[in-house]
Amino acid sequence: MNLLAIETATEACSVALVHGDEVIARSEVAPRRHAELVLPMADALLAEAGLGRHALDAIAVGRGPGAFTGVRLGISLAQGMALALDLPVITVSSLAALALEAPEDEAAILAVIDARMGEIYAASYRRDDNGGLVALDEERVCTPGALPLPSAAAWHVVGTGWTTYADVLRGRLTGELLGAEGERYPQARHVAELAAREFRAGRVLAPEQALPVYLRDKVALTLAEQGKA
Repeated sequence: MNLLAIETATEACSVALVHGDEVIARSEVAPRRHAELVLPMADALLAEAGLGRHALDAIAVGRGPGAFTGVRLGISLAQGMALALDLPVITVSSLAALALEAPEDEAAILAVIDARMGEIYAASYRRDDNGGLVALDEERVCTPGALPLPSAAAWHVVGTGWTTYADVLRGRLTGELLGAEGERYPQARHVAELAAREFRAGRVLAPEQALPVYLRDKVALTLAEQGKA
């Protein structure tokens, strides 16, 4: 299987390539440079693996939630490449990809992305026996103080929402906090890992069915809210 994965939903721009049993990846924290970086990253990975684009079997993409422009870019690129190459697309939750940044143990995982405007994108998971993820609740956008969390004895927290709202989120946890990493972002290598499972199970989409997930309708501050009116 040769699968190319793209993740651009947050400040990190990353691309990964599954080539047989090997995964190679490129990633850079580069706000506002995703459109400039993502295709050269993809071409570099294909060149490293000695593959042309027509050797690919599928395109995977982080579908959000995250920054509106980043999510839209990733989906658009995945759709365009898949249409040009006549390939299926696999969409993966960017929060699920982020959750795989947590240590591999039995603790619950809170994946939390700073959504700006005083809100967070969040979802909770635990690892299954095969190294995958089981969702413990639904993806949501809310204020940190309103975040409902399932009961768990221990937690890992990953994502930029922790950097911004650590004090509030700590009070929402239902068990012991084993560790928290605020400087973590969804990565294409984890999108690829989750997408490979979906591909093997035959759960793929036609390019036009690959849709972004924003979780909220309002995606930007108005001029008045920015203090620029």
